[in-house]
Amino acid sequence: MENSPGRTPAAVRLRPWSPDDLWLLRRTNAPEMTEHLGGPESEQALLDRHARYQRIGGDDGRMYAVLLEETGEVAGSIGFWGITWQDEPVFETGWGVLPEFQGRGVAVAAARAVTAQAAAQGTRRRLHAFPKVRHTASNAVCRKAGFALMGECDFEYPKGNPIRCNDWRTELDAPRG
Repeated sequence: MENSPGRTPAAVRLRPWSPDDLWLLRRTNAPEMTEHLGGPESEQALLDRHARYQRIGGDDGRMYAVLLEETGEVAGSIGFWGITWQDEPVFETGWGVLPEFQGRGVAVAAARAVTAQAAAQGTRRRLHAFPKVRHTASNAVCRKAGFALMGECDFEYPKGNPIRCNDWRTELDAPRG
């Protein structure tokens, strides 16, 4: 469960991804953290991902470390990036919360915070998340963070690996410009 009954959800803040966050990427690459994502990546794939995370910005999106507001501890990562979905430019989001911080509402709070960041870009109307249909925890995060379930869909993650997902969507402010 993402948020136990009677427990106040965690307050978090997002810090842009930095060169010092490679350790976090390695921690979220553990088998238990990548079970629904096709399994752990190689060290070279992690180094490549880390470099991409540092470059992403502007209309391309942004990656963040998720910090607990109260203690400043790094609890996980989240981000958003531009994709084309059903012929529409949208943002996609994804997250990983370290095992010792799971079940405390961290992912829900981070998903709400990243939604605000994506909306502040002002360039896309929607933010989507695509957790596997059977990934109970991530689907619960989407629901609790205010995303609407659009239905099941076929998706590729990682590239070349077809999976069955739920398409969750939240509306962002209308694009400016």
